Amino acid sequence: MKIESGVRRRHPARAFPVLKELRILACRACSSLAILSAFSFPARAEDAFGKISTPFGVEVGTFEVIQFAMFLGAMGAALLSAGWLIRERSRIANENRQLRDKVADLNVTVQRNEAMLNLKDQRIIVWEGGSSTPNLIGNLPPEIGVPEPRSLFLAFGRWLRVDSVTLLDRSIAALREKARPFDITVETTKGAPLEIQGRTSGGYAIVRFINVGEARAEQALLKTENYQLSEAIGTLRGLLESVDMPAWSRDADGRLNWANPAYAKAVDAREPHAAVSEARELFGAQARERMEREKAASRRFNEQLSTVVGGDRRVFRVTDVAGTTCSAGVAVDISEVELIREEYKQTVLNHSDTLDQLNSAVAMFDANRRLQFFNQAFAKVWGLETAFLESHPDNSMLLDRFRSDGILPEQPDWRRWKEQVLSAYHSVEPQEHLWYLTDGRTLRVIVNPQPKGGVTWVFENLTEKLELQSRYNTLIKVQGQTLDHLAEGVAVFGSDGKVRLFNPAFASLWSLKKEQIAEGMHISAVRRLCEPVSDAVHWEAFVTTVTGFDDERQSLSGHIELSTGKILSYATAPLPNGQTMLTFVNVTDSVQVERALKEKNEALERTDELKNDFVQHVSYELRSPLTNIIGFTELLQTPMTGPLNEKQRDYLDHIGTSSSVLLTIVNDILDLATVDAGIMELDISDVSVADAITTASEKVADRLKEHNILLDIRITPGAGSFRADASRVKQVLANLLSNAANYAPEGSTVTLSCWREQAEMVFSVEDKGPGMPGYVLDSIFKRFQPYPNGGRKRGAGLGLSIVKGFVELHGGTVDIESAAGKGTLVTCRFPLEARTFSIAAE
Repeated sequence: MKIESGVRRRHPARAFPVLKELRILACRACSSLAILSAFSFPARAEDAFGKISTPFGVEVGTFEVIQFAMFLGAMGAALLSAGWLIRERSRIANENRQLRDKVADLNVTVQRNEAMLNLKDQRIIVWEGGSSTPNLIGNLPPEIGVPEPRSLFLAFGRWLRVDSVTLLDRSIAALREKARPFDITVETTKGAPLEIQGRTSGGYAIVRFINVGEARAEQALLKTENYQLSEAIGTLRGLLESVDMPAWSRDADGRLNWANPAYAKAVDAREPHAAVSEARELFGAQARERMEREKAASRRFNEQLSTVVGGDRRVFRVTDVAGTTCSAGVAVDISEVELIREEYKQTVLNHSDTLDQLNSAVAMFDANRRLQFFNQAFAKVWGLETAFLESHPDNSMLLDRFRSDGILPEQPDWRRWKEQVLSAYHSVEPQEHLWYLTDGRTLRVIVNPQPKGGVTWVFENLTEKLELQSRYNTLIKVQGQTLDHLAEGVAVFGSDGKVRLFNPAFASLWSLKKEQIAEGMHISAVRRLCEPVSDAVHWEAFVTTVTGFDDERQSLSGHIELSTGKILSYATAPLPNGQTMLTFVNVTDSVQVERALKEKNEALERTDELKNDFVQHVSYELRSPLTNIIGFTELLQTPMTGPLNEKQRDYLDHIGTSSSVLLTIVNDILDLATVDAGIMELDISDVSVADAITTASEKVADRLKEHNILLDIRITPGAGSFRADASRVKQVLANLLSNAANYAPEGSTVTLSCWREQAEMVFSVEDKGPGMPGYVLDSIFKRFQPYPNGGRKRGAGLGLSIVKGFVELHGGTVDIESAAGKGTLVTCRFPLEARTFSIAAE
């Protein structure tokens, strides 16, 4: 590359600009004189001015004198100009000589620099401005692995190590883009070190490759290691600043001198510098003292510490390493890990509990073939003691014990059989065996290898399953025979609409010959055979049901009358796998009987309606007179009506008692009529069990006292209250107690119990009366059918009917247990959250 000198040579034409101007002036002067000489004044002028005598005796005219003076002035100016021009020319010639000497010196310097740059121990790459094509100067020895051609030399990846190529490319990019100088050392593929310098000068980017000697090579390697260590430290610190875990370093005195943003965030500092300057510590004084003691003993601390971060207690795994002049540490938040570990332990416990509930025996062995886990079913299947199994016996020893106990049958070659079974420890795929035990049990044995070398054994008792399969096969055969002998016609169609099976009764009911229908026939073909004797609408519905694609498959049922006079009852039932079953029953006789019964039932319903209307009318008509009778009776018993004798008072007592009984019967009839009509509404509220029982017992207290009958009330603790109609509940309990008081013997005890049972409140009343035989229990809740066996009073027979109606209206149930001579127990179950059940009332 040629380097231009900073001094330019002057062109000869430009060296004497002043001389040229002087020449022009001189020429102009001479021209003026020539013009003046050529154009002289006329003779008359001379005569006009006269002549002047000189000392030499020559007469000179005035014009000559003027002309001569002018000539002398021009000659003087020319001489002065010539002298000045000669002097200036000498100066310029001297200056040109100096410039030529300087240019010669610069040429020598350029040649010397080019000679130095072209040495074999260095090579230079020069980029001019933003040009992407560089210039190369100099050479490097080829024996160190540097190629000579320009294209091969610029392909650094071919002759430099990978790490050196990355470092060089990054440094050159920083030099050209950001003018950042660098001094690095790289290594060729042959192991030779090269020192590379990068600089910028003006608009040039220059990279210099220098071959270093042995001493300088060691220095260059040290410089490279230093650079790499600096880069590694910077990278490591950058990494620690970006990770979400607190990291710090301390000086020799234990003072904090660096922290990352995660540390600053953990100690509530604005930035890491503030955390260091304010000496904010992540852990408490005791934890730091413990860390210092551990580092003083082993120069390393690696344990778990807890502290408060952001108001929450967090657990960290702290690693702090002490050096000769400083120490550094990092804290990993393992709070979630600890939580997951606890959840894992709980999961393992739950898993163990779950396995203990399985009927299949499970045993887990480790890689050393020692028992690590077993469930209760395992100990039960093999009849082993828990203490023996908790001693972690060997798998091979267990097999030998099963053999010695006579559980496993003898094998022709026991050792080979055991080795084959235990080969699962070296297998990858699960194995499955069937063991036939000597006691007749059949076990399905699944051996599943574990990833860490252990084995899980699962023993499933197939004895019952095999028996069930045998029974199932037998049952299928029996069902097939039964189906063939059924009077009911059955046909099963698959999801494709084809016949899967049918029995002879199906063909007989539809008057089909045996050869007309067969398995695999489509339902459309069956339809064509059956439609001539039936209604096409029904078979259209059958085809739609069998071949339809509805998400919810509906069942159909009804009757179809054939042209032959038969009346068939049909039903469709969806089966698994998209199959559908059609059943047909000949109900000709039953339909005819049903029609006759319907006619009779309609007549009975009309009669029942008349009866209900009569009962309601009579009940309402009786209530008003009874109320008047009771009112007047009570009025006559007051002193304001005048004195009464003893007989009159007895008569009034009998009138009041009979009227009250009659009013109770009328009210019961009205209540039953309201329930039957479905218009009774319950007043749902919180019912206190104790209050309801107290009120009901007070109503029958006189009757119990009259016959010396004790009432034993048993309320289970926690019964509390439930949602129901309080007045109806009290009426139910009063009727039950009244019924028990009517049948309980003199001096006996009636027991009233109450307790909670799941979502129900249960009341029971038990007496030690004569009881009732079984045939009476079927009609005990019917109206107007009292059972007088042993009763003191014969009522209208509405008490238990009202009890059943009110309990079922709440959505509950009534049960009665009784036998002749063993007393009676009536149990009422109310739901804890009652609502009106009209269906139950009807």
